[in-house]
Amino acid sequence: MKRTLIYPLMVLFVLGITGCNSGKERTEEPLSKIDWSNKEVNLDQRDSLITGTSYLSVYSQIYSYTEHTSIDLTATVSMRNTNAAKKLYLLKADYFDTEGNRIHSYIDNPIEISELETLEIVIAEFDRKGGTGANFIFEWAIELQTAPPIFEAVMISTYGQQGLSFTTQGHQIK
Repeated sequence: MKRTLIYPLMVLFVLGITGCNSGKERTEEPLSKIDWSNKEVNLDQRDSLITGTSYLSVYSQIYSYTEHTSIDLTATVSMRNTNAAKKLYLLKADYFDTEGNRIHSYIDNPIEISELETLEIVIAEFDRKGGTGANFIFEWAIELQTAPPIFEAVMISTYGQQGLSFTTQGHQIK
């Protein structure tokens, strides 16, 4: 009788453990390089461009209960061109941690964002390098009478049956 109960209990235990992962694939890969080489442009001949700098706060972790407990988050960073008739140009997209140390630079050469296009950077949930005070600094260039880019981030996480999500918006600082 004991033997017949042990096998089903073991199966339930194994299913319970594998089910706790909620289907999330967790691999500890380094930050991947986004291939925007097809979007690279030479801006040497464009001396009439207006340049700017924007700051975007991004959370790869957020505190829960106390400052000693945190929740890991996936962050989707969006860089948006709201212009229907003009391109804009990204010169820099640098990711910094809570202490202000640069973690990663996503742009090596200027790239263009086409009319009404959105480019995205995803910070994986398991990537804790940014911490609770991570941020991006974007440098960009636009033609005269062109709306500046919009920078937004959506942070999300799910644990069991609970979900957490919120957004942040970039601010032009220069």
